[in-house]
Amino acid sequence: MKVKVVKSLPELKKTAQKYFNSYIRLRDSDLGCISCVKYEVDHAGHYIAQGSSGALRYNEDNVQGQCRNCNVWLHGNLIEYRLNLVKKIGEDRVKYLEDHRHDIKKWTREELEYLISKYKKLCQV
Repeated sequence: MKVKVVKSLPELKKTAQKYFNSYIRLRDSDLGCISCVKYEVDHAGHYIAQGSSGALRYNEDNVQGQCRNCNVWLHGNLIEYRLNLVKKIGEDRVKYLEDHRHDIKKWTREELEYLISKYKKLCQV
């Protein structure tokens, strides 16, 4: 008899983030870093940091492929990030992210399990 292990919400968030970030890196792999455009993507960098907005944590507009240098050493290189994000998705969608930067979101088990399933499938394509 198999015993189903029930993951905690923090564990589900971590797993969802893993698959979501993998999807973003895959989606943007041919585009280069959103900030510097010079280097290839090896990070999924948030425009609005996860700590600032739990509501935008898994928002595909808010997370773009970035190089390690811009994401880690240049702390997101946000001026260039924003300029290139506007070119990519438009001013209105960037303003939406900025207007919702302080929104609070309590993710449910069902939402997180859905995100895990969705992004896991998208990464297998």
